[in-house]
Amino acid sequence: MKELSEGYNIVGLSQGNLIGRGVVEFCEGGPPVKNFVSLGGPHAGTASVPLCGSGIFCIIANNLIKAEVYSDYVQDHLAPSGYLKFPNDIPKYLEKCKFLPKLNNELPDKRNSTYKECFSSLQNLVLIMFKDDKVLIPKETAWFGYYPDGAFSPVLPPQKL
Repeated sequence: MKELSEGYNIVGLSQGNLIGRGVVEFCEGGPPVKNFVSLGGPHAGTASVPLCGSGIFCIIANNLIKAEVYSDYVQDHLAPSGYLKFPNDIPKYLEKCKFLPKLNNELPDKRNSTYKECFSSLQNLVLIMFKDDKVLIPKETAWFGYYPDGAFSPVLPPQKL
C-alpha cells in the first residue's frame, strides 16, 4: 500500500500482540513497522488456563489440556494453543507447538537472525503489563518474563531482546 510506504505503527491487545509481532518479524519486504505498543501480550507464553487459578479443578483441567494441547488438531484449530507453554514440559512445547517457539526464535536448529533484526529495527517498543492481570500466567510474560524450565517459580526477568 502506497499510504504505508513510509512505515506504520502497530498497537496490540492480548493475543493480538502475537499477530502484531508476527507482522514485524515475518513480513519481509513490506512497509516498515516503526513503533509497536503491546497491551498485556503473552509474549513469553502462558503457563495455565486463563482465570483458572491453582485449585484442584484447575490442576485437573490443566492436565487434560496438557494431554492434547500440542496435538496437530488443537494446534491447527485453537489459537491459544499456539502460546500455551507449560514450564514443566518445555521439550514437548518446542517440538509440537507451532507458533510461539518460532515467533520467539526458541528453536535451536531453526533460529532465524532476520526475525531478531526485524524486531530490533523498531524505533520504539512499549510493553504494558497489567498489575492485577489474572489471565496471563505469569503476568510478567507481557514483558517477556517467564518461569525457568521445569518450574512454576520464580518468574525470571526477560532476556535481552
